[in-house]
Amino acid sequence: MKKLLLVGFALFLSQISMAGESIVGFWTTIDDETKSPKSIVQIYEYQGKYFGRVVDLFKNKEATAKIKGSPKIKGLDIIWDLKKNNHKYTGGEILDPVKGKVYGCEIYREGEKLIVRGKIAFLGRNQIWLRNTDFSSKNLTENLIPVKPL
Repeated sequence: MKKLLLVGFALFLSQISMAGESIVGFWTTIDDETKSPKSIVQIYEYQGKYFGRVVDLFKNKEATAKIKGSPKIKGLDIIWDLKKNNHKYTGGEILDPVKGKVYGCEIYREGEKLIVRGKIAFLGRNQIWLRNTDFSSKNLTENLIPVKPL
């Protein structure tokens, strides 16, 4: 009985610690089809909301988004207006720059993985992004003020 209580308490503590994990930082996105790294996104907080900006691309560094003005994907905010809601970040939007479509967005952490869900109503799909510890903010020269590209 004591072992069961200890295991239950340990699981409870691990859930509490995971709930407090921030999503702020650099994340490597993974291509759904090839499973290879696609880009690095910096998630940052601005005035109590969370945003995500593409700060590097692994291939085709000059790629442009399929949106008005065809801006370069590198430097583009693709996530905006997320709000922290317990252990999830919800209520925001995410842009698929290749398709030029915007979806509802929610994000949560599972250890060093970021689960990013793009959705329309109750339908959606998840992507797993991985913590990137090699990329550093010293590589950036831009101010982190969100710009909604649409």
